[in-house]
Amino acid sequence: MKYVKMLMAAAAVLSISLFSTASQAQEDPGPAAYSQALKGKHVMLVPMAMGFDLAQGWSHYIQKEVESFGGTFETRDPNWSVEAGAQAITEAISSDARPDVLIVHAPDLNSYARLLKKAQAAGTYVILIDNPANFAADAFVGSDWDRLGQLEAEAAIKGCGPNSSKKIGLVQGDQVNASSLYQYAGIMKVLEKNKEFQIVAKPDSNWDATTSRNVTTTMLQQHPDVCAIIDFWDGDASGAAAAIRDAKLQDKVFLVTTGGGEKTADCDTLENGTYGAVVMTELHNQSRDINAIIKFLLQSGQPAGTSKTYIYTLEKATDKAGLTANSCWDLKALQAEAAAK
Repeated sequence: MKYVKMLMAAAAVLSISLFSTASQAQEDPGPAAYSQALKGKHVMLVPMAMGFDLAQGWSHYIQKEVESFGGTFETRDPNWSVEAGAQAITEAISSDARPDVLIVHAPDLNSYARLLKKAQAAGTYVILIDNPANFAADAFVGSDWDRLGQLEAEAAIKGCGPNSSKKIGLVQGDQVNASSLYQYAGIMKVLEKNKEFQIVAKPDSNWDATTSRNVTTTMLQQHPDVCAIIDFWDGDASGAAAAIRDAKLQDKVFLVTTGGGEKTADCDTLENGTYGAVVMTELHNQSRDINAIIKFLLQSGQPAGTSKTYIYTLEKATDKAGLTANSCWDLKALQAEAAAK
C-alpha cells in the first residue's frame, strides 16, 4: 500500500510538472514579434489622384489595416499631376517623418523611377500598385495587364459572335502608361490567333470620359458596323457608352472594359446593360495583398531595395450572367463606415 501511495505521489508531481511545461509552451511569441516590427510604422499612399474609386478604396482598406497594427497612414493627392506627385514623393523621403513604406500608383513607366530609387536608398520600402514602372520596386501588386488585355479581347470576340461584322474598336488610355501599353499587347495576342477579327480604330482617350465619348462617336460614324468596343478603363468607358447610346447602337455594340470592381462603376453597369463585360481587378482583394506585403516587408529585416516581388490579382471577364453578391465592393458603404467612426 505504501508503494502504491508513493507511485501516486510521483505521478501527481510529474503531472504538475508536465502541466507547467505545457503552459509555458503555449506562450506564442508571434504577437509580440509582430507588434514590435509594425507598431509605430509610417505608411504613405501616393495615387495618381484621390478623387476616384480606386484610390479611395485602396486608402480605406490600407488605413484600416495599418491603424489596426498601431501604425500611421497618410495619403498625398497629386490630382492627376505628375509634377505634384513627384513633389509629394520628394518631400516625403526628405522629411523627418519619412515613411517606412511608400505605396505609389505610377502615372507612367519612367517619371518617378529616380525618386523611388532615392526612397529605397533612404531606407523606405516601395510598393507599386496597379501600374508597373521601369523601376525595381520591393513589390508590385496589381494586374498582369497583358493577361487582362487577353481576357478583354476574348470577351469582345464572344460578344460579337460568329455571325457579326467581326470589327472591333479600341479606346486606349495613352501611349506612356504601362497599363495601356501592356493591355494593348494582350489584346493583339488574342486577335493574332483570331485573324477573322480586325481592329478598325484605336484612338486614345487620355483617361478622360469626354474624350472617350468624342473618339467613340467618330469611330461609330466611320465604322457603324463595329460589333464590339474595348475601352481601357471604366472611368472613361462611360463616355464610350454614351456615344453608343447616342448612336442608338446599344443592342449592336458590345462594350468591354476593366475596372476595380466597384458596385456603381461595374456591377450596376453590367446589370443595366451599359457594359457587356468587365475584367475586374477586385480592389478589395488587391488591397488585402497590399496589406500582406506591407506586413511582410516590415517584419523581414531585409534592406529596402533588395526584394523584388510580384503579386498579380486573380481576374476574369465578368458579364451580367456571371454577377454574384460578392462580385463588387461598394464605395458608398466604405464612405458611410468612415463617417460613422
